[in-house]
Amino acid sequence: MPSSTSTGVPEKSTSRFPSWATAFGPQIVAGLVLGVIIGLVARAMPDAAGGNVNWLVGTVQTIGSSYVKLLTVAVIPLVFTAIVSSIANLRQVANAARLAVQTLLWFAITAFIAVIIGIIVGLITDPGSRTDVAVEAAKEPKSSGSWWAFITGLVPNNFLGLGAKTSVTEGVATTSLSFNVLQLLVIAGAIGIAALKIGPKAAPFLEFNASLLAIVQKVLWWIIRLAPIGTAALIANAVATYGWDAIGSLGVFTAAIYIGLAIVFFVVYPILIAAHGLSVRSFFSGVWPATQLGFVSRSSIGTLPLTERVTERNLGVPREYASFAVPLGATTKMDGCAAIYPAIAAIFVAGFYDVPLTFTDYLLIVVVSVIGSAATAGTTGATVMLTLTLSTLGLPLAGVGLLLAGEPIVDMGRTAVNVTGQALVPVIVAKREGILDKERFDAPRNGDPFAEELVDA
Repeated sequence: MPSSTSTGVPEKSTSRFPSWATAFGPQIVAGLVLGVIIGLVARAMPDAAGGNVNWLVGTVQTIGSSYVKLLTVAVIPLVFTAIVSSIANLRQVANAARLAVQTLLWFAITAFIAVIIGIIVGLITDPGSRTDVAVEAAKEPKSSGSWWAFITGLVPNNFLGLGAKTSVTEGVATTSLSFNVLQLLVIAGAIGIAALKIGPKAAPFLEFNASLLAIVQKVLWWIIRLAPIGTAALIANAVATYGWDAIGSLGVFTAAIYIGLAIVFFVVYPILIAAHGLSVRSFFSGVWPATQLGFVSRSSIGTLPLTERVTERNLGVPREYASFAVPLGATTKMDGCAAIYPAIAAIFVAGFYDVPLTFTDYLLIVVVSVIGSAATAGTTGATVMLTLTLSTLGLPLAGVGLLLAGEPIVDMGRTAVNVTGQALVPVIVAKREGILDKERFDAPRNGDPFAEELVDA
């Protein structure tokens, strides 16, 4: 069994393997480098017969998508058991209601800062008038945001918020399942509160839930240990499939998005961390595994298990609070998708169609970005968020189609910032409320956020 300090920070263990061979961080970096090399090789290979992708592209696509599916499958039991457990354990945390309010408040504060930066970058770069994209590319989006989506999204469709969609292609029917994390939060929250109200009679259920949570976390660790392989496959697929062609005529727009993301990531977040007396280096070294996976997977939900894990294990946020704040952030806290992107994209569409925006319009962009991510939480996505912004401003929804060419490349950076912000807010709130494990936050990473499980293995 691993030894640990009194604060729960695992001590450095001895191993027959060198640290670079067992450490999680270096393995992820190696996966990124290997993925780029494989992607370049796959991109240089000729397509298969019939215009299909070659065998190498097909292989990395399958491995990458399979890994994201594994992470997504783990989300349902993790969120349910963690939320029920966190509510049961919140009795041990003072000012639980205050924690929830502070979390939502800091969601709004960081979103406000991000959207202001997005507007400034959009006005300076003026991407709509500096593009070669054709008018014919404009298409009405298949789905759009609605201010009623948040209310309807709160009402569960079934016990686990699952949904099924059947599509028919060439006479073959295919059914895919999806789940609504927001509805899952509501269900788990209601059950957790009910268990507290029942009292002693619910003790067996809470003990079973705690045991199930421990089992889920162990299985999840097995999945996360495959992250270097998944990372290599995902980045290889991105390089082979998109390359630089995806940017094309949207070069200025893409650059504007990444400039906005970089300012938030490298300037705003460090300032907020330093302003609360915390080490910027410790924060980024702690959250980095989740940031990297978010970048290559392009999925906040798929990265949620790892985000929650590093927030608790690396950054010192109590499990009772982290298991509530991180899943909530994965559905409603998106500085990249819900703030920077819709602000710059709305300015792009307005400039492309030569529609002047007034001061009131910019205020509307701010309002939509601050509270709009909650309004689209049932169907969260940058495209849905953009349609909500455009419809609020009265801009053509067909403008969404203009930006689809660069969507994959832009989405990688957006998701990385989303995931980082979803870990940032719990850290800030925990520090302000005096419940942050400062020693764990500042502890050396040694490249591995999961030393306890690694020693057990």
